[in-house]
Amino acid sequence: MDFSWLLVLAGALVGFSVGLTGMGGGALMTPIMVILFGINPTTAVGSDLTASLVMKPIGAAVHHTTRTIRWDIVRWLLPTAIPAAFAGAFALPLLGHGDPLQHHLRLAIGTALLLAVLGILARALLGRRTTETPHTQARPVPTLIIGLTGGLIVGVTSVGSGSLIIVMLMLTHPRLRANELVGTDLVQAIPMVAAAALGHLIVGDTSFGLAGTVLIGAIPGIIAGSLLSARAPSAFLRWTLAILLLGSGLALWHIPTPAALISCATLAILALARAGIRRAMPGRRPQPEPARSGS
Repeated sequence: MDFSWLLVLAGALVGFSVGLTGMGGGALMTPIMVILFGINPTTAVGSDLTASLVMKPIGAAVHHTTRTIRWDIVRWLLPTAIPAAFAGAFALPLLGHGDPLQHHLRLAIGTALLLAVLGILARALLGRRTTETPHTQARPVPTLIIGLTGGLIVGVTSVGSGSLIIVMLMLTHPRLRANELVGTDLVQAIPMVAAAALGHLIVGDTSFGLAGTVLIGAIPGIIAGSLLSARAPSAFLRWTLAILLLGSGLALWHIPTPAALISCATLAILALARAGIRRAMPGRRPQPEPARSGS
């Protein structure tokens, strides 16, 4: 059976998620390839990185037009992120060879997905406790560490260029506006993902046909998501993404289906409960952002 149209549809959904929230690229596309289509994890990682290399600049261009990119933060992320992402592809043999490598990589991707879920939860909590301001200073040392950590994880698993790095930026720069987080992450991810994709291309993990099929849907998806990101609330999509990532991570860890379903249902209940609490406390709702002078 030809599953190409399903890959196109999956690419569109993933692209929309990336454009809207900055999350969901490798975190969704890689496990979709592995779990639903039975693609080898190494090929899935290399092909997803190649597809992301095309998606990220499109989303970044949209955010550039809306001036939601913090170039000062980007400049501190890249010196460590680029070499770490490139080295990640060559670190794969440390996980084994042949079938053991595929098994260990599934576990590594699953771990990265579960970390991304924790990151989304942390992002939701931080979103309630911090105040967004028009400008906050870049923090060089923490930002360099974020680039190193995020780049290595992306190079090994293709997961984290959005989910993990955005959350780490929130922890170190808690007053950044949400659209600045997304725009900044999309820009820094371009050279980082390029370095990781080059490494996987050298070691022979990339399928251009697979990446091209995904991009047929992903390109219009990321354009639509990026256009909406500056004005549309993304809380619902973030929680939906968290549930999908949790289920995918547990599946890659071979957690029994009933336990995985219970975990996902619990997270869904927490999301609904949080939404109910916020509706019951209208005084906690954020105030509309005042108009900027000269806009």
